[in-house]
Amino acid sequence: MEFYNYIKALHLIFVVTWFAGLFYIVRLFVYHAEAKEKPEPEQSILIKQYQLMQYRLWYIITWPSAVLASIFAFWLLHLIPAWLEQDWMLVKLGFVVLLYAYHIKCHMIFKELQRNLVKNSSNFFRLWNEGATLILFAVVFLVILKSAINWIYGVIGIFAFSLLIMIGFKFYKRIRGRNQ
Repeated sequence: MEFYNYIKALHLIFVVTWFAGLFYIVRLFVYHAEAKEKPEPEQSILIKQYQLMQYRLWYIITWPSAVLASIFAFWLLHLIPAWLEQDWMLVKLGFVVLLYAYHIKCHMIFKELQRNLVKNSSNFFRLWNEGATLILFAVVFLVILKSAINWIYGVIGIFAFSLLIMIGFKFYKRIRGRNQ
């Protein structure tokens, strides 16, 4: 059982660093989109720096963390395959699939920004950043409660939290507009 706990600890460490990478990469997307609005030479200097920061974060922290978190997760499931018979775990794995979809979409955006193709606004990226937050909430509640039924309350809470985020975003946008 002690071996299991070491694998579980490593899984959790890489989940944390994966999420940290996802949170920060999208924040860099926000800055990149805003830099596109700056005059030259400021624009070129900022974009070059953001592209370098994005590249390092994505390939040195975020991707390796995603891979290692997955390896340790599969190892945990190999050690205790009975987890796969529990409803809460199946729901959690569904959210993990959503997390991978989010990660892949971030990768696509990353590739565009590396070519300096900015297709979305900084406001879009601010909202996009909340996607990982919502998935994190869902997964943590599922893992802690270990209930496929009580997760429904968690999802209701996530939607309420999303609504609060949207209201906060609108409030922030209004304040930001006044300050500019």
